[in-house]
Amino acid sequence: MRKSKSLSALIFLAIGLFLLGLSNFVDELRVYQGAQIAVYVIAISSIILLTGYSGQISLGHGALMAIGGYAAVLSYTYWHVPFLIAFTIGALAAALGGFILGMAAARLSGPYLAGTTLALAVGLPSLANQFHILGGEQGLSFDIGEAPKWIANKTGGDFTQYKWFFWVSVVCALATIWFIKNLLQSRFGRTWRAVRGNPSAAALSGINIGRSKVLAFTVSSALAGLAGALLAMLLGLVAPMAFTLTLSFTIVTGAVLAGVTNLAGSIVGAVVLVVIPEFTDAVATHLGGSEKISANLPGLITSVLLILTVIFAPNGPKLHKRKKANN
Repeated sequence: MRKSKSLSALIFLAIGLFLLGLSNFVDELRVYQGAQIAVYVIAISSIILLTGYSGQISLGHGALMAIGGYAAVLSYTYWHVPFLIAFTIGALAAALGGFILGMAAARLSGPYLAGTTLALAVGLPSLANQFHILGGEQGLSFDIGEAPKWIANKTGGDFTQYKWFFWVSVVCALATIWFIKNLLQSRFGRTWRAVRGNPSAAALSGINIGRSKVLAFTVSSALAGLAGALLAMLLGLVAPMAFTLTLSFTIVTGAVLAGVTNLAGSIVGAVVLVVIPEFTDAVATHLGGSEKISANLPGLITSVLLILTVIFAPNGPKLHKRKKANN
């Protein structure tokens, strides 16, 4: 077991170093898109942990990302803490919100739970308009500054802020995947799978179903909060328009595209979500720059991909093939 963990750690380290080195050989747009992919990986992974392994449905993770984003920005702006601590505060604030929501979620299931989280996604971001400290519709600016000088000196003089965002996002994404991977292999992961597979049998074996569900919701919410803080960093602000209901649906779509029990597939789902807007912009430009196409085509493509995935590969491409092989 220790050798396996050591090997996994070396693989994660090698992937991280490769990605960080790669940022020096691609243009600024690709670097920014890479950072977006890393943020989506974290958000999608939080859904995979919650839905794929504990069996709970959430359509409100965009609101939990908003909690993380606002908490990070407020702590960074008013308390002047380092940005990494601000990200941690954002994750903890979202975890607290997830714990409260999880207390209710433990008594709900199926469409009732989905409806509750959907109401949260609709209502929570709009609360920013009611409090002056949250910046209203304009939101709050968020600038973590340039990279530390020692990093810029070691990587060369041309180390832009987008590259710095990419580094931060990739390190957080790899740490998140590593954390979830080990968590799912632990007693907690086995407990969540038991609760998802057969709640009655799990209860008879001594598992506290309610406590298990609340814990899963809390951990998933903390990861969503971290993704929200990183998204605020990329956008340079935190505002209601950045955490709309569409964001919640987008994350769920990415999780379905990945396969809700396929943690590695979160990368595939994140790449697809980032590629779709670029593809639609190219199509719109080719057709004369139609604003209607730019506005409606991304949603159409996402919906079609979601339907096709549910029909032909509901467990994700890799798991689907594995099942066929076993048969």
